[in-house]
Order: sequence, then structure tokens, then C-alpha cells
Amino acid sequence: MHAPFRLLACVLLLAAGLAAAQAIDPLPFRDRAEEVRFQNLTRQLRCLVCQNENLADSNADLARDLRHEVFGLMRQGKSDDEIKQYLVDRYSRFVLYDPPLDRGTVLLWFGPALILLAGGAVVWLTIRRRSRAAPAAATAPTDNGDDW
Repeated sequence: MHAPFRLLACVLLLAAGLAAAQAIDPLPFRDRAEEVRFQNLTRQLRCLVCQNENLADSNADLARDLRHEVFGLMRQGKSDDEIKQYLVDRYSRFVLYDPPLDRGTVLLWFGPALILLAGGAVVWLTIRRRSRAAPAAATAPTDNGDDW
């Protein structure tokens, strides 16, 4: 390899290492159980900036701040449900990655299945109509042009 390419490769590897180091957010867990609880809880909460990532996976500054807030609430002795309710009170139910099933989220939970069923019904009705129309067209008299 030529020297410029080696230098470029080294710079890219260094940049990738720095990006990965920024994603690491070490917290002083008391034990492995507390760490597992924290990881499970942050996987259930949505990053408000990224929206398609949970707090555990997001590298956004707000996600980092929320992880620290969750950690602080855990240290205060709050239960998982109390922590979630605190965040819901502050940021609405949108902060929950999997919102609970209730009147406000019924369409969210069952909407895709309803759309799939409606599409299946349309396909079934279309096939049924075409199969009924095919025998009727086959038995109808045809005009062969001998009327002259």
C-alpha cells in the first residue's frame, strides 16, 4: 500500500474508535443486577430525539441525559414503574417504547392487522367477482359478423 492510503486508513480507524468511545457511557453500578435492571429499563424507553431508538441504543445528548436521570431515579430507590411514570408525566406516553394497550393506543396496536385484513378482503372479493364473471362470459353468445 502507498503511504497516503495507509495514513487515510489509520485516520479512519482512529475516527471510528473515537466515535465508539463516545457511545460508552460508564455508570457506577453497585452490582451486575443493578446494571441489568438499568439496561432493561432503558430498552423500554424511547429516545425523544431519534424516535426509532431506545435510550440504551441512542447516542443523542438527550438520550445520555435521560439515561443519567433514570440512573439517578434508580439510586433514589424508585421502582421501574415509578421511573416510567415520572418520565411519562414529563414527556407523555411517547417516551414509552412499547406503549400500553388502552383506548388511546388501540389503533396503534391493531391498526396494521386491520389494514392487512382489509387488503385480504379486497383481494378475496376481486377474485370471487372475476371467477363468477368468467363462466358468464363463456356462455354468452358471440357475434361472428354473419348478419350481412
